[in-house]
Amino acid sequence: MGISPSCRRRLKLVAAVLALQLWSGCGAKEPGPLAYVSNERDGTITVIDTRNDTVVDTIKVGARPRGVRVSPDGRRVYVALSFSSQQTPGAINKIAAIDAEGGDVVARYDAGSDPEQFAVSRDGSRLYISNEDAGTASVTDVASGRVIATLVVGVEPEGVTISPDGRWVYVTAETSNTVSVIDTGKNEVAATFMVGSRPRDTAFSPDSRLAYVTAEVGRTLSVVDTETHSVIKTVELPPGDNVKPMGVVVSNDGRRIYVANGRANNISVIDAGDHKILATIPVGNRVWGLGLTPDGRKLYAANGLSNDVSVIDTSSNRVIATIPAGDGPWGVAVKP
Repeated sequence: MGISPSCRRRLKLVAAVLALQLWSGCGAKEPGPLAYVSNERDGTITVIDTRNDTVVDTIKVGARPRGVRVSPDGRRVYVALSFSSQQTPGAINKIAAIDAEGGDVVARYDAGSDPEQFAVSRDGSRLYISNEDAGTASVTDVASGRVIATLVVGVEPEGVTISPDGRWVYVTAETSNTVSVIDTGKNEVAATFMVGSRPRDTAFSPDSRLAYVTAEVGRTLSVVDTETHSVIKTVELPPGDNVKPMGVVVSNDGRRIYVANGRANNISVIDAGDHKILATIPVGNRVWGLGLTPDGRKLYAANGLSNDVSVIDTSSNRVIATIPAGDGPWGVAVKP
């Protein structure tokens, strides 16, 4: 009688726990936080142990996985699944929920048309999802699985990020060059403002007072005052036709901003005080999503054309490891 995939994963987990107990007894370090990398062309999630930068699992989710997030309690990993001509078989227009402990897909939520990115509320009860084809953002209740609100946002919405205080969700729209601001208390669009051409992603300062929005075609980073939802400064990124700003993250202390420059194959490190570029870090081909470890010491960058992940030491701004991933690494999320 065969063993089901779910049982195999549970056995694998038991083996990992026993191994951890043996390591602890020998004075070895425990595994670090896990990083999850979505691979959009082969329908998988690559799981990386950030302590030793090794791949510890590959989870098959099917379809085209792009946006990926970890729930605030670390128990679930969510990934957006949509359609592409290269997709592997699987459910589309869904947000899949993965049990972080066992690695199984435990739920799928309706996500509207062509979900690309999404955000998870601070208490884990809501998903805020961009519907690129429909020009809307969906708000899904996790407990019931129901879409409780559908909001009209910009044209071709893509990036979705929630502020650390949980008050605002910023949705970037790549064709209208706008950011729609969702008030999470009311589930309403509270404001809309213009940014650079083809905005892709947003990151907030730790105190939620500032937001940073990348513009792929404009080759800029907009600095936004979240009290007024207005751009207070536009930072020019390095010149060059291949510079296509994509993912963005902010250091835990708020002093550094990291911008993935797409086909330029590098990352810009920007001082959050004077907005000067402090360093340019060469990475793999077509860098897209970024993720920081909870201690802020490592930055993980998904390289979509070289099919690997660059690991950057944030103290030296140097690549210290390159990890093979699946086909088409896109997003990165690190377990808190």
